[in-house]
Amino acid sequence: MTTTTLRAALAVEARKATSARVVTSTTILLLVGIAVLAGATTLAAAGGNEQLMAKLGPSATQGGWTSLLSTASQITAAGGLLAFGVVLSWLFGREFADGTVTGLFALPVSRPTIALAKLIVYLLWSVGVATLLVLMVAGLGFATGAGPIEGTAPVALLRLWSLTVLTALLAVPAGWAATIGRGLLPGIATAIAILAAAQILVVAGTGGWFPFAAPALWTIFPGTVSASQMALVPLVPLTFGFLVLHAWHRLQLDR
Repeated sequence: MTTTTLRAALAVEARKATSARVVTSTTILLLVGIAVLAGATTLAAAGGNEQLMAKLGPSATQGGWTSLLSTASQITAAGGLLAFGVVLSWLFGREFADGTVTGLFALPVSRPTIALAKLIVYLLWSVGVATLLVLMVAGLGFATGAGPIEGTAPVALLRLWSLTVLTALLAVPAGWAATIGRGLLPGIATAIAILAAAQILVVAGTGGWFPFAAPALWTIFPGTVSASQMALVPLVPLTFGFLVLHAWHRLQLDR
């Protein structure tokens, strides 16, 4: 792999992503959905909805930025993983679903280089999504009268940004599943399975040691997740990123 071939692959994959309805619609649904749900949920909790307050936890009763950002983080942790999984499944699975994978074997760019370009484009997209989400939530806070961004609010906004990026990285197994399963559905099913497992382990009280749940706990309940537990999180994208590149290196048309 050379810098030239990687740049060429990046240009092609970036063009695919920016022109894809799946990526565009997922981005809009994710951003607008989180903002609308966070705003509506926060207002409902502020209105005294006891059932909703019980589900959101103690932060729902504090109001202001604390309530809004805690709610947005909870929604991002769940909905974000599924949304990112859908995009990753499309990036890798569409080559098989649309039958374009056969043409990749005739290109002068190696298949691992193409897979790496997909991962880089995905990472850049997820950083952009995280930035836009924080800006939208901040604007929502001003619109709903949360007050000036002060005290713990700046740190909470930064944690929300970090949670979004980490959630995107934790969805990388969906790209590997879409490659191994040769389609979109295996990748989406993997994202759903990860989300379900994370929810179960959080309820069981062992979510801190589960890399897929640790970032959400770290964001929503600061201090409940140790540095050693958070150190396990990068192992997921690194491991499955390598598996994706390896799978594309050994990719064959007959199996």
